[in-house]
Amino acid sequence: MEILKFENTIPKSWLEGIQEVHRAVFDGDLLKEEKLQNRNNFLAILAIVDGKVAAFKFGYEQPDGAFYSWLGGVHPNYQRLGIAAACMKAQHNWCRGKGYKLVRTYGRNEKKAMLIVNLKAGFNIIKTFVDDKGRHKIVFEKNLLAD
Repeated sequence: MEILKFENTIPKSWLEGIQEVHRAVFDGDLLKEEKLQNRNNFLAILAIVDGKVAAFKFGYEQPDGAFYSWLGGVHPNYQRLGIAAACMKAQHNWCRGKGYKLVRTYGRNEKKAMLIVNLKAGFNIIKTFVDDKGRHKIVFEKNLLAD
């Protein structure tokens, strides 16, 4: 497995592979490419296996200075191999190198595997809320200085 990091822009050659993973993880939905633009300190992590995108993890800086680990997924063919944890580790190492002290992410109860990955990685649950689509969300934060 190879981990690739892209700051601010993802090369177009990887976008179809990202879409394949996104469709497989998020019930056939396409990722709107405009959501990947105009993000402050945007970071894309890609896990590549045999030349194909096996997983992705995206994040960007929030107005309060925390790094928001926004969106990620591992294709079902590559799950349970530690790829999500490897992508998270790469993201957190990049964040530390950029001086971030806090990483924040949101989870949903129906995505239990990701909730478990977050807890094992040292995230704490700080609150819950219901979003504008009526989905219950769990807010996780991790102090990067505590590692």
